[in-house]
Amino acid sequence: MATKHEQILQYIDELPIGEKISVRQIAKALAVSEGTAYRAIKDAENKGYVSTIERVGTIRIERKKKENIEKLTFAEVVNIVDGQVLGGRAGLHKTLNKFVIGAMKLEAMMRYTDAGNLLIVGNRTQAHELALKAGAAVLITGGFDTEDHVKKLADDLQMPVISSSYDTFTVATMINRAIYDQLIKKEIVLVEDILTPLQEAIFLKTTDTIADWLTYNRETGHSRFPVVDNNFKVQGVVTSKDIMGHDKEMLIEKIMTKNPMTVGGKTSVASSSHMMVWEGIELLPVVDEANKLEGIVSRQDVLKALQMIQRQPQVGETIDDIVTSQLVMTRGKAKGDDVYRCEVTPQMTNHLGTISYGVFTTIVSEAANRVLRSYKKGDLVVENMTVYFIKPVQIDSMLEIYPKVLEVGRKFGKVDVEVFNEGVLVGKAMMMCQLIDRH
Repeated sequence: MATKHEQILQYIDELPIGEKISVRQIAKALAVSEGTAYRAIKDAENKGYVSTIERVGTIRIERKKKENIEKLTFAEVVNIVDGQVLGGRAGLHKTLNKFVIGAMKLEAMMRYTDAGNLLIVGNRTQAHELALKAGAAVLITGGFDTEDHVKKLADDLQMPVISSSYDTFTVATMINRAIYDQLIKKEIVLVEDILTPLQEAIFLKTTDTIADWLTYNRETGHSRFPVVDNNFKVQGVVTSKDIMGHDKEMLIEKIMTKNPMTVGGKTSVASSSHMMVWEGIELLPVVDEANKLEGIVSRQDVLKALQMIQRQPQVGETIDDIVTSQLVMTRGKAKGDDVYRCEVTPQMTNHLGTISYGVFTTIVSEAANRVLRSYKKGDLVVENMTVYFIKPVQIDSMLEIYPKVLEVGRKFGKVDVEVFNEGVLVGKAMMMCQLIDRH
């Protein structure tokens, strides 16, 4: 039986795109308290199928597919630019393909404005009207209003007209930044993208016996299975180690490991691999907020995903990407004798104009990562790091980084990194890394 929270989420999910919803309406329709309705609406907003806009309310929007994550809805644009909706509220759920800045003559502007675009323009009523007729939404900058007949046209065509007090350059920057942030998120593969769903997953019930475990073990070759109760809540996991020396008729509930490690669907694959390596486990149950089983993720699933991530073209650069791209190897005659150089650019500095602690940590991590890879192919995860940031480093300085491998084994590596600026030691780091084989 679904909980009230789950029933509300299902109800919202089945509403038509563009439908306006409220706490009171949901509470009345499903005979629940307003507090329960509010929590479910917030959850739906976090899951990306409703959007709340000031002075408009909460509306049902189209849930984004993973490959389409970089597209923003007009509802999201309103929130990004602190906008006010002047007309066309029924179209807020639609997604914009691109934005056009209307800083040109009317005819030229219309040549670039197509259906699904967002025209960013000032107080030019004719441009507002022509853009709507072309199937585009309008964002008016500088806090200006528009004519009533334009608002009516927006309502009729169900294309939003939004007003923002920011100037054109600022709103374009804000929207571009939001799209760019989405592109970076697109690179992060989550457990929900690779899990084996509940319908296909093998799991045991608390009322099952060791004989059932043996059957599943023969059929799948796996030795670790989640154990759930009648409500599909995860109660434990059972492995070959747990069943050894026990009778086939013994209940799984008696010998399972209780309170097992689990992950949520929104956990990153990188984080899951970290857990699996540390704990030496081959399979993790994937659960929802109520600890109900949603599926499973195996070591093989995680390894395939990590390999896929490395093959993806980079579509959005993080600060780490910018920093590591500056790191250039200058000498490496003997194995593990590599030296790296890195120029401190303005992006790498703090408000004092010296290298930031985070950037320094990224530089030493990347140097250690690269030198360990010359010993052993595969992925690695930093287990712990001690950083000694001895002296401040000014903007435009050229750093020399000397990573030295102290120990390397089958599953771990220990690296000492020294950083010099003009021959003076400015920082040191000691790192322990866990190594992951790619097979």
